[in-house]
Amino acid sequence: MTQQPRIAVLLPCYNEEAAIAQTVAGFQAAVPSATVYVYDNNSRDRTLEVARAAGAVVRTERQQGKGHVVRRMFADIDADVYIMADGDLTYDPVAAPAMVDALLADQLDMVVGTRQHEVKGAYRGGHVLGNKLFTGLLAGLFGRSFSDIFSGYRVFSRRFVKSFPVLSSGFEIETEMSVHALELRMPVGEQVTTYFARPEGSASKLSTFRDGWRILSTIVTLYRIERPVLFFGTVGGLLVLAALLLSTPLVLTYIDTGLVPRVPTAILVTGMGIVATLCFFAGLILDTVTRGRREVRRLAYLAQPAPGTV
Repeated sequence: MTQQPRIAVLLPCYNEEAAIAQTVAGFQAAVPSATVYVYDNNSRDRTLEVARAAGAVVRTERQQGKGHVVRRMFADIDADVYIMADGDLTYDPVAAPAMVDALLADQLDMVVGTRQHEVKGAYRGGHVLGNKLFTGLLAGLFGRSFSDIFSGYRVFSRRFVKSFPVLSSGFEIETEMSVHALELRMPVGEQVTTYFARPEGSASKLSTFRDGWRILSTIVTLYRIERPVLFFGTVGGLLVLAALLLSTPLVLTYIDTGLVPRVPTAILVTGMGIVATLCFFAGLILDTVTRGRREVRRLAYLAQPAPGTV
């Protein structure tokens, strides 16, 4: 007989005194059987007291950054289904039951709440453009992607949570989650959810340029780690191409005169060829390492029961 799944709502927070009480109440009403956890990340206001008064289980994470908070939450909380949202009242709690039902009915490992904003101030234009660019980049590098890779509203299975190592420290955590699901070929889904403007007194912690650069660096790093043959092969190929362009005049001169007049260039071309060869072999060796790491993660994933079978 299938038991009722244990559901945990995870709310990472930083200075959300103005919104946390309504966020907690919203998820308590939408998913009455769930336990709501608020993880405070060094707030300087009354977020802790307000969240506790609202009935949430309150815990703290001292290392600053959303990635650190998610790592702590995933390690600490034991549940069958995990609902993660920001504590700033921008995500609609009413959408949570449908996302949980989709995860259980189709035995998915992650359901992403694709944001649909109706209020102009809810989502800055630069963030919309950046989201589209990074989503397209992720699809180009990894073969497929999600409609909204930066959404903080997600529902996870226990399989996902307990096989996800969480290496990020900041807002690039959503990108790492997406790549983790894609690389392990997990069954995933998406549901359109309403994205609200922040309430008065709540401010965004996302820095467009600083965090955008960190996200881009994370995508490149994950591509290097998960696709070493293509990454180092591309670097090696570019070096070979540059070496060929530089060596063409030298070869033509040698054919005509039998001399090599530009010895430094010849040495440079030789060095580039050696480095290119090393890149090709490095990619092959690291690909073997990557396959081993992926197998370990896959085994950790398979060690947990499928959603809806508990």
